[in-house]
Amino acid sequence: MFVSYKWLSEYVDLSGITPEELAEKITRSGIEVEGVEVLNEGLKGVKVGYVVEKEQHPDADKLNKCQVDLGDGEVVQIICGAKNVDKGQKVAVATVGAVLPGNFKIKKAKLRGEVSNGMICSLQELGIESKLVAKEYSEGIFVFPNDVEVGVDALEQLGLDDAILELGLTPNRSDALSMLGVAHEVAAILGREVKYPEIAYESISEKAEAAVTVHVEATDDNPLYVAKIIKNVTIAPSPLWMQTRLMAAGIRPHNNVVDITNFVLLEYGQPLHAFDYDRFGSKEILVRRAHEGEKIVTLDDQERTLSTNHLVITNGKEPVALAGVMGGANSEVQSDTKTVLLESALFHGQTIRTASKDHGLRSEASARYEKGVDPNRVHASAERAAALIALYAGGEVLEGTVEVQSKSFEPAVVQTTVSKVNRLLGMNISGEEMKDILDRLQFGVVLDNDTLTVTVPTRRGDITIEEDLVEEIARLYGYDNIPTTLPIGQAYPGKLTDYQQKRRKVRRYLEGTGLYQAITYSLTSEEKAFKYALEQSELIKLALPMSEERSVLRLSLLPHLLDALKYNLARQIDQVALFEIGSVFLSQGTAKQPLEKERLAGAITGLWHSHLWQAEKKPVDFYVIKGIIEGLFDVLGLTTQIQFKQVKREGMHPGRTAEILLAGKFIGFIGQVHPTVQKEMDLTETYVFELSLVDLLNYNVEETQFEVIPRYPSITRDIALVVNKDTVAGDIEQAITEAGGKMLKEVVVFDLYEGDKLEEGKKSVAFSLRYFDPERTLTDEDVTKAHNKVLKAVEEKFGATLRG
Repeated sequence: MFVSYKWLSEYVDLSGITPEELAEKITRSGIEVEGVEVLNEGLKGVKVGYVVEKEQHPDADKLNKCQVDLGDGEVVQIICGAKNVDKGQKVAVATVGAVLPGNFKIKKAKLRGEVSNGMICSLQELGIESKLVAKEYSEGIFVFPNDVEVGVDALEQLGLDDAILELGLTPNRSDALSMLGVAHEVAAILGREVKYPEIAYESISEKAEAAVTVHVEATDDNPLYVAKIIKNVTIAPSPLWMQTRLMAAGIRPHNNVVDITNFVLLEYGQPLHAFDYDRFGSKEILVRRAHEGEKIVTLDDQERTLSTNHLVITNGKEPVALAGVMGGANSEVQSDTKTVLLESALFHGQTIRTASKDHGLRSEASARYEKGVDPNRVHASAERAAALIALYAGGEVLEGTVEVQSKSFEPAVVQTTVSKVNRLLGMNISGEEMKDILDRLQFGVVLDNDTLTVTVPTRRGDITIEEDLVEEIARLYGYDNIPTTLPIGQAYPGKLTDYQQKRRKVRRYLEGTGLYQAITYSLTSEEKAFKYALEQSELIKLALPMSEERSVLRLSLLPHLLDALKYNLARQIDQVALFEIGSVFLSQGTAKQPLEKERLAGAITGLWHSHLWQAEKKPVDFYVIKGIIEGLFDVLGLTTQIQFKQVKREGMHPGRTAEILLAGKFIGFIGQVHPTVQKEMDLTETYVFELSLVDLLNYNVEETQFEVIPRYPSITRDIALVVNKDTVAGDIEQAITEAGGKMLKEVVVFDLYEGDKLEEGKKSVAFSLRYFDPERTLTDEDVTKAHNKVLKAVEEKFGATLRG
């Protein structure tokens, strides 16, 4: 909202306060002023001049030699190239020595041999945006009305001796989308009165109800509709002061009738629309929902196809306006308009927003309807506009107003207590002070002992509950006056929960191994949602997604981690190792919130390490990523509870994928991405893992038990077992551990051989076994006895034989 300081001063006394000071006070009271623009800052030396004579430049077809009276009998020659310059005009003249926007200094000059003592200016040359200049002056100089005095300051006449405050309004403060609304706010801040404009005109005896009837079918969308008729208008430019007010607020002037509706919109915050009564097509106004596929040509000359979601104003047969958004071209006020049908109405904000969004039309009217207008200003705005049209367009207002109202609009009554306000604010404001603050806002206030009963004007639709009253009191009392206090009560040192501590330990471990933490979107596409998911679930879809790529909540972290790898590889970063700790979302049906579970995932591609000096390169493989995960389990104290089992999973390499079990429960998987997927995504050989972090961190781990350094030596025996190729080394290891008894303390796989020295379908797996007894020194007989049990067990279970 752009607020003119000069215009605002017509409604509230601003004496003794500068625009900058006012901006500071408004900001401190809760409405942010984003900037203050002084329109004539740096400008000087621009006068109103009178073109006494105009003749063609002797040596230039497109230049004119003008004699211009600057007042006090001073006549100067100015060369001007504007097409619309002419004798008898009053124009803006930048005299010699004047400074225009951009620090452009006017000097005496010669143009094709003729002296020019200044410049006749267009509004754009005085700093007014082209889009705000009336069409008749958009490509030429500006011509003042005849009643402007020659020699006076042209900047003042154009309203450029002003400052514009730009308010950054939150959606709830729709009351400040009008000059009177801002005036109420400023008056409350300064403790001054609001002066409303006088509305006075004489109506003729002819009745408005004889000229038009109003019917409203869509009463929920349009609970109040007001129409007035003004005859014998003369369409002409609006007064200069009104044009300057509109331009200061960012609205382009058109003609007196249209400008008046825009002026009242800015003044009262109530959108109005003026129809050409003779082009309207009937004496009936019918407000209804549009028919499916119905069409209308709007004021921007665009044909628009309507739906039943749109509200239209019709003449009983066809639409003449898209309600609350834009009028129709078939009933537009034009230069020959004689009778005006003036509309002032209350439309439902959501209906107007739907139409505005569907047609890509954002107007000053729709913006106000969307946020809410004051229902009790609908009549006053119509009367104000009728009075101005009578005054500045010579119109005759027909007696009475035609209206349809299907709903009453009563001010809200909100109660609170002085003690509660003080308790919430941590202050000690008296009840009388609170009453005074609310009185300044022109709320109706009754103070009865500790109770405040407040009648809130309909212009403040944002005040509905007692907390709203507390906010009003706080902001006008002054946030700076709220005392600074320390919390009272027992204080306890903060600490992380056990889960949080473990979670941090996981992150630090993975960072230490060389992985970088990534954060990816929780939203994904339906195509990617099910890929790599540990648990299947119905998809949770967004009602209004940004795009199809972000339309559902994810079930796995891996799809977007793979996207991140692809992104980096495409930019020649060929060694990428990422991990993410994030949530997936599982559906529990429509009646419940989705179940959010935390996952840990990682993706690695490229070289794991490269020592060029030693000519060593180690690409990422299954055992690299398995080693990372095993190191994590060791940090968490879970190594003895973990099992890896070879599996086949969709999207994963069938021979290089394993599921992970924690105490027999599935918690995730690791492995290589399927080569087909790698090719589709332009990935190099890529390994991934995903684990249920909740299951991992919530598992109860026994406290670490420390043992004394052993006094007795251990004995190591190595065995190389020949087994079938499909035998899993982990199963052999488990069998060895079970058979070895208490003396067998450690089993490690240290070699795998598959070659022509073994028969077809066989492989050799080598294990190192360490035997130890903390109470005594083991003998060869003890170890041999235990070792033979191991050999017998693996032979019986797997048909294993010792490799010769």
